[in-house]
Amino acid sequence: MHLTQENLPPLTPYSIDTDFGSKFNGHSQTSRARVGEVPEPIDPEKLRVSIEEHINRIGLRDTPESGMVSKKWIRRIHEHQRIEAHAKIRNALGKRRLAEFTERYVASGDEIDPEKISPELELVSSKDVTGLVFRFATLNWSIPVTSGYGRRMRYLVKDRQNEKLIGVFALCDPLFNLKARDDLIGWNAEEKAERLVHTMNAYVVGAIPPYNQLLGGKLIASLMASKEVGREFERKYSATRGVISGKSKRAQLTMITVLSALGRSSIYNRLKLHASVTGNNVAVSMKYLGSTQGFGYFHIPNDHFNQILKMLREEDDHKTSTKWGSGPNWRIRVLRQGFKALGMDESLIKHGISREVYAMPIADNAVEFLSGCHDEPRFDRRPSADEISKLAIERWMIPRAKRKPEFAEYSKDSFYSDLRN
Repeated sequence: MHLTQENLPPLTPYSIDTDFGSKFNGHSQTSRARVGEVPEPIDPEKLRVSIEEHINRIGLRDTPESGMVSKKWIRRIHEHQRIEAHAKIRNALGKRRLAEFTERYVASGDEIDPEKISPELELVSSKDVTGLVFRFATLNWSIPVTSGYGRRMRYLVKDRQNEKLIGVFALCDPLFNLKARDDLIGWNAEEKAERLVHTMNAYVVGAIPPYNQLLGGKLIASLMASKEVGREFERKYSATRGVISGKSKRAQLTMITVLSALGRSSIYNRLKLHASVTGNNVAVSMKYLGSTQGFGYFHIPNDHFNQILKMLREEDDHKTSTKWGSGPNWRIRVLRQGFKALGMDESLIKHGISREVYAMPIADNAVEFLSGCHDEPRFDRRPSADEISKLAIERWMIPRAKRKPEFAEYSKDSFYSDLRN
């Protein structure tokens, strides 16, 4: 199908860019039965068998004997989750809107002059069309994108030269337990509880075709360090209070962590920009910290999770409380309790897929401040989005275009075809 701009109706804002189902504290939860309805009780044995069959079907227990897993294997393990997530977004948009968005926001290669790429940040809102555009862009991801939790900031990155989308990134509340980060900072439990509020975790980072062929992912990742993002964070969250302590913590963005999706990351690895070609002053950097131990819940479908949640609530609603807002740990606790109640091995929460952990310091003294050695963060260097873009384009994108000019042959029709299929 060849897409054209002709006869496309104007885009109108939608307000569906939230989790499907009710939400509490950043987590989708099963809805309660309506008044007068008698909910059907969960059959624990059927649920246990269904979970076991799913684990066997996706091949999670078929880890290669070498212990080394390929990106292809990881994608296969995530396939059920990807299909589930994509179906929701595609159904929300509809085929007509997929075609509209492809025409309006995806560039063909011949619409890009690498030397004229001019990125601009656009903050995403769930109340207007930017929320749908963000969802649309993530349909291109081979690993499904979560909705984030807690504090959340999402951005579109557009190219001023053609008004097309380069890519997207999104930040949310940090993981409370992240050993590689905690080892870097060296803080104790009290210091972490007090200062974790000054960090965020990047849960979506990437470029869409054909900008991804020009190493646009590195540009997108670098833009997270821009002063525009830091100032927006302070505008939104500097006056917020801790959920447990009730104290105002004057939150300032000092560090961003990010976990790779497919083992070793080509985006974050060796990501560093100097303020000048010959100078040593670092404008943006990403530091490799180590790897996770492979705990999580992506391999448990939402339907199974919701049945476990319902079962536990039937027993004791206090077991599933999210009162204190402990991020994704809540979902893990629910699954642990559920597996135990079903007579299943609680170690099922360990999927075994290790992810690389990186940290992007935003403050010059990020580690010293977060550990409590310094009282205030220092921002001697916080480049603008335009400054970062210029450095990234010269460092990665223009040289890549010269080495691999085939990006110019890319057609947006391919993007649309992939989405439909």
